[in-house]
Amino acid sequence: MTDTTTDTADAAGTPRGQTRRGISVVVPVKGRVELMGRLLESLATAVSRCTEPAEVIVVDDSPRPEADRHRENCRRHGARYVEGPAHVGTKRNFGTRLAQYDLVCFVDSDCRADPELLDRHVKALRDAPPQVAAIAGPGILAEGDTAVFRVMRRSWLLNGHHEDPVRYERLTSGATCNLAVRREVFEKVGGFPEDSPHPTGGEDIELGLRLTAGGYVTACEAGAVVLHDSVGTDALGAVCRRLLSYGLSEQWLSVTHPERRRFMLNKISVVAAASLAALAARRRSRGRSLLAVPAVAGLLVARQVGPLLGEDRTPRALADSVACALLEWLFDAGAVAGAVRYRSPALLFGGFEWPDDSAYLRSEEK
Repeated sequence: MTDTTTDTADAAGTPRGQTRRGISVVVPVKGRVELMGRLLESLATAVSRCTEPAEVIVVDDSPRPEADRHRENCRRHGARYVEGPAHVGTKRNFGTRLAQYDLVCFVDSDCRADPELLDRHVKALRDAPPQVAAIAGPGILAEGDTAVFRVMRRSWLLNGHHEDPVRYERLTSGATCNLAVRREVFEKVGGFPEDSPHPTGGEDIELGLRLTAGGYVTACEAGAVVLHDSVGTDALGAVCRRLLSYGLSEQWLSVTHPERRRFMLNKISVVAAASLAALAARRRSRGRSLLAVPAVAGLLVARQVGPLLGEDRTPRALADSVACALLEWLFDAGAVAGAVRYRSPALLFGGFEWPDDSAYLRSEEK
């Protein structure tokens, strides 16, 4: 890992154990030069509005010439640029080790910071009791103008948790698009995992579970806002990659936390089992058993569509919901790949038990 600092005083970092009061922003990135430039511009404003000292550290593994452009953008906006590893959890841990301050805020490279973001996080953590180790802020999804965005904005798998800090006072874990932590506690529990099978996905959930197990709390600050760009939801290729990686990461979480493993009706596994049964009965049924395969698939899609459709019952909404349901099968495909990776047949019909609403403290319950 190479430190190619381009900012001002204290660029070499403060030696470990000598952190000062303030907040350090750590942003992992690969590619996304234009998005990152917009984030840096917004963070520069947030730094200027913060009532405590603040800094921005960018950890990048982009190839050239993108790396050179990131370095120049960091220089322009007063951020520190360092070259780092590919794994996003390792990137965040590396950036935290370089941080000068006792609070660390993690923001994703496809976000833009509200001008009051850092000050809100600082005040929330300073005012909170010591057991509050982290503050989660909402990631509000920016509007996209593509058909893919219109379809996938319905997907809970892609967008379900980003706005939880608006609805709740406390969470089991906070999404790392907008999460501030007490550095001392973060390092005490071991930081982000660095052994997940995919460079991105699941590390924020795993960190939250360890914080909770250690007796710490992730509280919410609805006013600490980032605007989450629609880039991961408005292009078909990006959506497919995210869903596959999330499914794979779910099985990694199931293996890492077997106490949270549960039965899951994996749609790919169900259709595969139905296909095998239909093939076995093909001769006796004179081929009619094969009709069961599309029937089973149709029932599974119909089961998904209801929650996706919501109150909008127009033909366009129905078509979008069906398309979203079909694309979400890629999550199940990723989960099947995870079961194969971990050589666990049980995971073909199993997965990670996500905390539901009953595990959170609603805003009106404070």
